[in-house]
Amino acid sequence: MPNRKIVSLDRGRINWSNRSAIIRGKVDKEREVYFNILCEIWLKRYLDNREDKDTAIFVTERDPNRMSIAQMRYIIKRISNRASINKDIHPHQLRHSYATHFLNNGAPLDVIQSLLGHEKSETTRIYAQLSEASGSNYI
Repeated sequence: MPNRKIVSLDRGRINWSNRSAIIRGKVDKEREVYFNILCEIWLKRYLDNREDKDTAIFVTERDPNRMSIAQMRYIIKRISNRASINKDIHPHQLRHSYATHFLNNGAPLDVIQSLLGHEKSETTRIYAQLSEASGSNYI
């Protein structure tokens, strides 16, 4: 299985000085993704409160080890239920919401294309078309 899921992110891949992380995408292509200050605060709090030394960012609570994709989906579902989001949320929707947020706030498609790691601009245009068709597609 390709190493391209958020569950594969390790602590050493985070650059705190510019709020970014290096992730490995399809075909082992690396790219830098960015996060905001609120994410930095919560991520640091989470990591500071952990007592394990696992290199993985996301670990299970009991006997900490790298979280599986299924476990990540379950946690996202629990969080969306607590937030009273009345639709089934899955990890890829978070990626779509990220792109839609940028589109709805005027970011150029080539910038979004780079952030998402799309090789073809047509792939990024799909996000734009979905966004325009639904008005706003935020979670």
